[in-house]
Amino acid sequence: MESARPAGPDDVPAILAMAGLARVELLAERGGELWAVREAPPEPRDDELHRALEDEDRHLVVGELAGHPVGYGVAHVELLRDGRRLAVVSDVFVEPAFRGVAVGEAIMDTMIDWARVRCCAGIDSLVLPGMRESKNFFERYGMKARALLVHRSLVDDAAPGVDLTAGEGEG
Repeated sequence: MESARPAGPDDVPAILAMAGLARVELLAERGGELWAVREAPPEPRDDELHRALEDEDRHLVVGELAGHPVGYGVAHVELLRDGRRLAVVSDVFVEPAFRGVAVGEAIMDTMIDWARVRCCAGIDSLVLPGMRESKNFFERYGMKARALLVHRSLVDDAAPGVDLTAGEGEG
């Protein structure tokens, strides 16, 4: 049976392992390389996750199947300029072999309940282009695109002798 629950200290190693898998999966997606250096949170560390477990404005969830961790979710509260609170889901990941059996849904239900208790006015998450299954997943929760980020690479347009892939262009 699938379920989800708040993470505890003993879950940190499993979350770290799954976070690594999630990052590799997202890097391979369209937009993944730029996501990794702009929007993605830093790769989690053991000590950081332990601190997050004590922070009431951060939520770590473990998704389980038959009592074994096979997924995780991470959310935090962001204070908006008008004083309202927004829940931001940065991670929802289920190991590929266990997708399609409602573990992700259990994780998301738990995070939505947490956001309601925190009096959040809404909930956001980011989906990379082309990740249709992820977009459909969030749409089942009534989430809709509210902004589109567009991008054009200038790497191929660079002047001769200018390396825009090294981190700092010369000009």
